[in-house]
Amino acid sequence: MTLRTALLLIVGASFLTAAENIVPRVDTELPSLLTLYKDFHLHPELSGHEERTAAALARELRNAGYTVTEHVGRYADGRPADGVVALLKNGPGPTLLVRTEMDALPVEEKTGLAFASQVRTRNDAGQEVGVMHACGHDLHMTSFLGTARMLANLKDRWSGTLLLVGQPAEETIVGAKAMLAGDIYARFGKPDFAIALHDDPYIEAGKIAVLAGPVLASSNSVDVTIRGVGGHGARPEMTKDPVVMAAEFVLALQTIVSRQISPLDPAVVTVGSIHGGSKHNVIPDEVTLQISARAFSEAARRTILAAIERTARGIAVAGGVPEDRMPIVRVNENEAVPVTYNDPRLAQRLKPAFVSALGASNVIDGRPEMVSEDFGLFGLENQQIPVFMFRLGATDPARLRESERTGKPLPSLHSSQFYPDAERAIRTGVIATTAAAIELLRR
Repeated sequence: MTLRTALLLIVGASFLTAAENIVPRVDTELPSLLTLYKDFHLHPELSGHEERTAAALARELRNAGYTVTEHVGRYADGRPADGVVALLKNGPGPTLLVRTEMDALPVEEKTGLAFASQVRTRNDAGQEVGVMHACGHDLHMTSFLGTARMLANLKDRWSGTLLLVGQPAEETIVGAKAMLAGDIYARFGKPDFAIALHDDPYIEAGKIAVLAGPVLASSNSVDVTIRGVGGHGARPEMTKDPVVMAAEFVLALQTIVSRQISPLDPAVVTVGSIHGGSKHNVIPDEVTLQISARAFSEAARRTILAAIERTARGIAVAGGVPEDRMPIVRVNENEAVPVTYNDPRLAQRLKPAFVSALGASNVIDGRPEMVSEDFGLFGLENQQIPVFMFRLGATDPARLRESERTGKPLPSLHSSQFYPDAERAIRTGVIATTAAAIELLRR
């Protein structure tokens, strides 16, 4: 037997022992975790308004033996955030940050579940909306709390400091910035690693997906006001019609990705909102659009933003709009996040731990996606802190197979019909995250 083979056997045995310790404990905790999950699901709260959720998370973490601080963070407008930070120090060693999100979406639930959300509230614009955990953050929080309990009960397996973070306002991608603005690292210590999970309805519950490098796209929100000269609908020649120019603009935007960015460099430009006018026979003065721009490279991101502004102006010039009525293009820096980048060395280190804890058939290769996240901001600029996010299978395997057989798509995240195979997914999430933490904080 070679030295390398012997070392691999020793490491494998260490992982196996950890898994043997984890799984029975997780199964014991599952009933109470499912009760927590249903409570979170029944009481969702919108981004920036997670008071009840944060208090529940803080209470459970204190009960598990952590030192907890509430109301951590500050939004750009000066409002305090409902961030939660829990610390558990267990001897010398590195510091590991584990994050969960707490917010829900303005979606009216239509799952028909016995514990479906009935919550209705007013959003920040004053509109009455339904509220639902349509992105699975209730699942994330429950897995997070299960992991917190496991690690508090397995102190003999690890050494170092756990920095557990309950983050608000992920859906509006301002929560991580708020917690960093609240000096989280100066107050609680700068981590050596940061990990998180996100559920995936296209992976069967019981499995996780692992990917190194870029995993989620950067995102920019852009507001464009196409300005014209309004007037009577019967006299269009006396106007500069912003509705027509907005229509031209929407179509012209489609050429940014198809003709200005390499086909090998993924990017997306989506017009999510367009509003203008008030009456059939009135040509308005302006039309407003909200645009989402996503990319995997900084070069593509810059190209998209420059092209949006250039295209808007070019259409206005072609339409004869006077200089003082040129379009207004605003990039919302508060709603901007970089690419989420999984540190390759961290991914390489964690994958064997996942395989040992869950079995090789339950750890699959992930794929990059054009959705965005603010978790990567915890790694600071230029990936100073290695971060890693894995995908957690969320769908009952039988439902997934039926969808593949019939071709009928499953409800996606953010759908009013989305619901996970909660018990199986929570169990897998707790086992995987606990195994990852023990590996990174190994004695």
